[in-house]
Amino acid sequence: MREIEIITPDNFEQENHFYPKALNSQLHPMVSHFFNLDHDRIIKRYSHLNPQVSVDSLSKLLKSKAKHFFWGGADLFYVTTEAGNRKMVVLETNSCPSGQKSMPPRTDADEHRGYRYLIENSFLKIIRKKRLPQGALGVVYDKNYMEVSGYAQTIADLTKENVYLIPHYNIEKKNLHFDDGVMIAETPKGNVPIRAAFRYVTQKPWNRIPPQTKTFIYNSTLVCLAGGRNKLLANKAYEIYNAEIAETGLKINMPETIKDVSKLEIPLWVSRFGGKAVIKNPYSNAGQGVYTITSEKELQDFMSENYPYDQFIVQSLIGHYEWSSQSQHGKYFHIGTVPNKRGNIYIADLRVMIYSSPEGFMPCAIYARRAKSPLKREITGNSWEVLGTNLSVKLSENEWSSDTNRLMLMDRKDFNALGIGIDDLIEAYLQTVLTVVAIDKMAQNLLNKKGQFRRKLFQSLDNDPALMNEIIY
Repeated sequence: MREIEIITPDNFEQENHFYPKALNSQLHPMVSHFFNLDHDRIIKRYSHLNPQVSVDSLSKLLKSKAKHFFWGGADLFYVTTEAGNRKMVVLETNSCPSGQKSMPPRTDADEHRGYRYLIENSFLKIIRKKRLPQGALGVVYDKNYMEVSGYAQTIADLTKENVYLIPHYNIEKKNLHFDDGVMIAETPKGNVPIRAAFRYVTQKPWNRIPPQTKTFIYNSTLVCLAGGRNKLLANKAYEIYNAEIAETGLKINMPETIKDVSKLEIPLWVSRFGGKAVIKNPYSNAGQGVYTITSEKELQDFMSENYPYDQFIVQSLIGHYEWSSQSQHGKYFHIGTVPNKRGNIYIADLRVMIYSSPEGFMPCAIYARRAKSPLKREITGNSWEVLGTNLSVKLSENEWSSDTNRLMLMDRKDFNALGIGIDDLIEAYLQTVLTVVAIDKMAQNLLNKKGQFRRKLFQSLDNDPALMNEIIY
């Protein structure tokens, strides 16, 4: 386990904060063009292709500012229907997402790359407007050291302050505690109050960081509970927001989802989707707690295990045309990558990371991930190898690695294999903004007029005793 580090300014070394394959990569011209589009050009292009969309509503969306959910990343599938209607479908949205270490530079002089864009245009601008307690700046994490150390070094470089890089694992011995809402780093030389913290704590963050604190936390665990790390509430947030914006022509695209499902009910809902479905533990991430069901054996294997939570969600499965779920939206199936020299097509997802700034929501980083095994007309064996795209590999409770062989960069080599264009990037970006705004609105609803967490409302939305017992205040 790592100890608390003090990060000093002017020590950013690129090889410490980017994957080797990203170090000397060159951004694809089409992706570069996308990042250079301003809001007005995106609005003009999207409304031209989607005349049913309200231009004013789209402009208001992109230029809005988050209240709680300041940076997020959506995972999207590029799918089509039997009629050839292509769209980006949101699988999930993550608060505190990864992505910077996979991003090629936008210019040759772009040393800090996306780290700088996010910290300079979002984190620092937000904390300058907050009334904060006395103390230092910190970065708190439980995985992804390559990226979190990049954020810490960037904050130190831009502020010329020392930054405390604080590991905060889900174990008994902690490196920090809260004193009257102020985060206190427990260093070997004594306790240090933290006035603002950049957070990359992803595994059950609510069991060691309260939803509300006097220390400003970017993002707070309130965001995770509201949907950033809670797939159940995220789906409810999407549905509520879709109803709110129905007349604007905008909509979050998502698989058909059945919520609040007990374990005993699961076979009934899998049958409802024609024996093909995705089961999710609502509170896991990094590819954990997701079960693809394409056969009776996979369903029985799932049912034979014990799980820490009482609620699940069941979603329609998007696979090959021959074996995708039939949902109320029809049948979606994967477009997949451009066939390689062996004629193999792979399922790939797209991760789009955005941040909130005074000018509105901005894209920050994009990368893609492909599945391990190719997509075939028939599914045999372990369906996760065909359908699963996440790169994280869990070695132990607090130790992770990454399968970077399946990472696809937005560079001149990998991007072409994805088979997507500028309009697909725009749609993926807009879908990400919509999901972040939906979850941000849910987070606002979970606070009362005094700014206190509405525990009873949360419990009525997510009545899972195991989860409720984990939340600290």
